[in-house]
Amino acid sequence: MVDTHTRARLPRATAALALALALAASSAAAETYTFDQAIELAERTNPALQSAQAALRAAEGEKTESDAPLRNNPELSGEHRWRTTPVPGLADEKVREWQLGIAQTFEIAGQQGYRRQAAEAALAEAKENVEAVRRRILAEVEQRFFKLLALQERLALEQRSLELIENAARLTQRRVAAGEDSRLAGNLARVEAERARNQIAMLEEQLIDARSELAATLQLPQGVAPQAVGDLSTPPPAYTLRELLDAATQRPDLRVLGHRERAARGRLSLERASVYPDITVGLFTERESSNTSRERINGLSLSIPLPLFRRNEAGIGRATTELTQVEIERRRALRDARAEVSALWSKLQSLRTRVDRLAGSVLPSLDENQRLSAKAYEAGEIGLVELLLVNRQTLDARRELLEAEAELRLVQAELARAAGIPSLSGR
Repeated sequence: MVDTHTRARLPRATAALALALALAASSAAAETYTFDQAIELAERTNPALQSAQAALRAAEGEKTESDAPLRNNPELSGEHRWRTTPVPGLADEKVREWQLGIAQTFEIAGQQGYRRQAAEAALAEAKENVEAVRRRILAEVEQRFFKLLALQERLALEQRSLELIENAARLTQRRVAAGEDSRLAGNLARVEAERARNQIAMLEEQLIDARSELAATLQLPQGVAPQAVGDLSTPPPAYTLRELLDAATQRPDLRVLGHRERAARGRLSLERASVYPDITVGLFTERESSNTSRERINGLSLSIPLPLFRRNEAGIGRATTELTQVEIERRRALRDARAEVSALWSKLQSLRTRVDRLAGSVLPSLDENQRLSAKAYEAGEIGLVELLLVNRQTLDARRELLEAEAELRLVQAELARAAGIPSLSGR
């Protein structure tokens, strides 16, 4: 007969067993990565970066085409005729005639220069876009890598805390069995140990998600669970706020918008110049024959369309709209970049102050209290409640420090991204 307490624990035990099996399966295919290794792998495999590089090749082809001497190819024409002329009293006269010509269309309003200007700007935009996508991917890798590293360190902290709690629980159970302590103390020890195990299980679930996110960013094969190797410590940045604000205006994505604006201006100028008609100049030679002579005719032809009904209003309107939208987007992006850098800088300073305070003053005192309380509890000088209180304070402080260090590392990475620089730790 299974009692009520045992039945209540069965679902938790089953869930814990399933989670343990999942972790064992994932750890069997685990691969460790340093931050540099993760960055290198992301640069090789990320599809967004490969797509941006493919777009660069298209822009290079457009630039090569715009560098051609003339926009339009020459047109070669030929004609061969058979003429039949009736002759009274005689058979019809049949003669052969031919014509050969070549024509070239010329743009007369500087369209070629505008087209080259737009193509050069589009090529520069594509190059900067590759770098912008690369920086965005690296920022994503950095965020997910150090999130995983923080979770791994948090799990290690909780496991060490569980060991301390279990040691205290075993000692308490011996005291309860010897009649030196109450059953209440034994129950408190068991509850505290269960809470610690539950916290570890929650962190292991979060680790599964964090590893899955990093694996997706690194394009790892299915079933491979990455593990982060590194340090959360962050040296003070070697940049000032003024330098970061100046750097933010030269971010790759902002340079992309600058080149896009220049390309839009070139396309607008091209559309306006297209109002003027192109002139087609041709040279031809032909031979005409009759029953008495053969004539050779050489000539020059000139044709020009009359822009009476189409003035390219639609093309000019689209180009004007594109330019206006890019100008608005660029102004907004510049304003947002500087505001984001200022906000992240303030947050970074606050976090660094908090980390220094926790590491420099709070933790040393709590560590000493934990050592003293463990000895005092073994000697019977304090009760379990006092011991658990000291352990809880120490664990909470270490959690706060670890969370602050992780957040500091992530904010520093975000600030580097917002300022458009590779790293805040050096020039």
